[in-house]
Amino acid sequence: MPAARANSTTATLRQQVYEQLRSAIEQGSLRAGTRLPPSREHAAALGVSRNTVLWAVQRLQAEGYVEARVGDGTYVSQAAAGAATRSQQLVAPPRGLSRRGQLIADTAARWNPPVAVARAFRMGAPEVDTFPYAVWDRLARQAGPGQRAARAQYLDPAGDPQLREAVAQWLWASRGIRCDAAQVVVCSGSQQAIDLIARLLLDVDDEVLVEDPGYPGIRAALLAHGVLARPMAMDGEGACIAEATERWPGAHMAVVTPTHQYPTGVRMGLARRQSLLQWARTHDAWVVEDDYDGEFQYGAQRVPALCSLPGSERVLYVGTFSKTLHPGLRLGFIVAPPALVQPFAMARAITDRHAPGDTQAVLAQFIAEGHLLRHLRQMRELYQARQQALRDALAEASDGALQLAASDRGMHLLCERAPGSDDEALCRQAQAAGVMLAPLSRYVIASERRGWLFGYAGFDIAEITAAARTVGELARRLPRA
Repeated sequence: MPAARANSTTATLRQQVYEQLRSAIEQGSLRAGTRLPPSREHAAALGVSRNTVLWAVQRLQAEGYVEARVGDGTYVSQAAAGAATRSQQLVAPPRGLSRRGQLIADTAARWNPPVAVARAFRMGAPEVDTFPYAVWDRLARQAGPGQRAARAQYLDPAGDPQLREAVAQWLWASRGIRCDAAQVVVCSGSQQAIDLIARLLLDVDDEVLVEDPGYPGIRAALLAHGVLARPMAMDGEGACIAEATERWPGAHMAVVTPTHQYPTGVRMGLARRQSLLQWARTHDAWVVEDDYDGEFQYGAQRVPALCSLPGSERVLYVGTFSKTLHPGLRLGFIVAPPALVQPFAMARAITDRHAPGDTQAVLAQFIAEGHLLRHLRQMRELYQARQQALRDALAEASDGALQLAASDRGMHLLCERAPGSDDEALCRQAQAAGVMLAPLSRYVIASERRGWLFGYAGFDIAEITAAARTVGELARRLPRA
């Protein structure tokens, strides 16, 4: 058999094994907790090579369908049961999708971005009621007929030049990042940034290190492109880089949230940061720094971005205005090495050409005139007050059963429970009572960490107090951790 055909046949076989196992899990034939056969026995039963079975199982593990237990084999994960239930509730995707199209459609079983109106304690929701809309509208009205006509044309897919310049100056002042405006590529938020990075820098079956627990939207974007998301465990210093790179030596990229890890809230220590940068240089790999809420540091000393450290040439910095201003703007950016700017701009052009010209122009002026700085100062004070209100109200309402530690950064708090414990039941009860409470287990791949996540930034103190009272009363019935 010619080599090309042999490779094609191997790829087809392992894809078939993967799809059969996944279908069995999703349809309930293989239930949560079921132990998979040893790879040698499984391969012999199917009449394929052991490597074919191992590839399929590793892919299922990367997607969270199975979990490996050291010295005990591979089991269908508990998370897979929930994913299977959710996927069965969704409308079946249309027939005729390509493999990549099917991968994209399948992300609905793993990640469903919320579209309902935000209620306490939804994660990632910023304050929007007090946004300076009057200032924004005034800046928009200042544009003359000629400027409006120019903005109505097809524009540079990399972004408005004035906005790119404003972002570069802002990053130097606020995050310690030295970059040229020509390195800034404007996109529609961090989600599109991750999608562009996956399309341009990764191939099918490439391995990427992701935080575990971590943001499901990142994993969804990677898996939709056929990339294998490999878990990095978290501890008090952030992602366990050395352990992950030793376990997954073929990884091409790591995606991290070093300033305020999502969702555990840990700040990556300097030693870990330097280790990560050294790994990227040594292995010619990429590091993606998702600085989703890095502007919300409340202490006197603010930690600069990973991208600002010496030796960060292999770091792609992803920023978003969805948290600093509001999600409705749909504006974010990537800071890329100069050689990658044109490919990223072309990928943006192919996707949706460019961001709206009027919005980009107003945002550039909003930043340049100091309105972003003033808004963030107000939000930092507001968020600190809301965080304290949440901690006090929840401790009182739960008779001390739920104690949240104070944090000097971020927009949410984590209440952690015993590893492997059930953190879904309280969330279901809270949901039935009108409160959006997320379980930590929804964010894990292989980790046994459990708990509840409380977003507080986008809700006034009255709503926070009422929601805390509801959750606190439910929590009184729980066994003490």
